Amino acid sequence: MAGSWLCKTEPDVYSIDDLRRDGTTGWEGVRNYQARNFMRDGMVPGDRVLVYHSNADPAGVAGIAEVVGEAVPDPTQFDARSEFHDPKSTRAAPRWMMRRLRFVERFDRVVTLEELRADPALRAMMALRPGNRLSVTPVTAAEFRAVCRIAKRAAPR
Repeated sequence: MAGSWLCKTEPDVYSIDDLRRDGTTGWEGVRNYQARNFMRDGMVPGDRVLVYHSNADPAGVAGIAEVVGEAVPDPTQFDARSEFHDPKSTRAAPRWMMRRLRFVERFDRVVTLEELRADPALRAMMALRPGNRLSVTPVTAAEFRAVCRIAKRAAPR
């Protein structure tokens, strides 16, 4: 059975529309060990991903992607010009991994953070816990369905 995840991105850097245009992308630049471990050890091809626009107006889930392929070293860690460069990481022992994501669906509207927090089915969702700043978090199947259900209903006024 496929797993589910939530991956955050800033839409002015890379949005769901960019993913739709590109078809697939490497989810690179993750520099938190727990988030890296989720991508490296938890994600498998076929897993579904809620694409969350952070630092946006409105912030929220903008659509769905799918994990394709195995975890591979994040090339930005080796690029001295990249803001994600890690001089302590080597090609023989890379610290940072990434996954490729494939576009699946753009929601007709963003499911806002306020809507997510207001839904009782999402009360325990890791991404909504106070103090959580991880860019990659697991999502239960029930939580994934709840977000999709919210996306299909009319936007609140």
